[in-house]
Order: sequence, then structure tokens, then C-alpha cells
Amino acid sequence: MLKITNTDKAPAAIGPYSQAISYGNLLFTSGQIPLDPVSGDVVGSDVTAQAEQVLKNLGAVLAANNIDFSKVIKTTCFLADMGDFAAFNKVYEKYFVSKPARSCVAVKQLPRGVLCEIEAVAALE
Repeated sequence: MLKITNTDKAPAAIGPYSQAISYGNLLFTSGQIPLDPVSGDVVGSDVTAQAEQVLKNLGAVLAANNIDFSKVIKTTCFLADMGDFAAFNKVYEKYFVSKPARSCVAVKQLPRGVLCEIEAVAALE
């Protein structure tokens, strides 16, 4: 059975999708970008500040499912500029101490002109 996540602790979806969907013992999150959950405004002007907000938002989606970063199995990270890779990693490693599998790619553009986005797959048990 599919269960949709909807928490006001993370930004509402800015399109026709859910913050996350669980199926069985897995949670699939939508990509989180650095939006303030209350105002909807982009937080931060550099990749460090934006990555912090992205991970706060992702943490809120995980918490809404009674799990934390230690349950994340796989992430996919999107950067607007691969030159931000090292700075992004410094923030990322603070949250993902369990070192889940990861893909990280540079893309031409991200929603709202942000610098980074992260989606995740996590275990619910």
C-alpha cells in the first residue's frame, strides 16, 4: 500500500508530486531544494547555506516518517555547478555519517535557480 508524506515542517511540493511516498518498507523522497517551509523563499545564496537548508528539509520529511538520516540507503544529489562539489560534501557528510550509496551529478538548471537538490531512498524498519 502506498502512503503519501505530507508535513508542514518541509516545503510543500511546488508541482504535481508528493514530498515522499512509502511502499512496503521503503520511503522514496522527492528532491528537496533549499526552500523555507513557511515562506517558500529560497534560503541562502551559496551552496553551503543552500545544502544546509536542503538537508533540514530532507530531515523533516524523514522525521515525518519516524526515521532519521541513518536509515537512508541511497541519495541522488544534483548540483548546478560541479565546482561546488567540495563545499557541498562538507555539509553532506555532517548529516550522512552512515555513508549511504550516492550519485551526484551536475545539471544545467534546478527549480527556482537553486544550487543543489537531494532525493533519497530510506528504510522504514
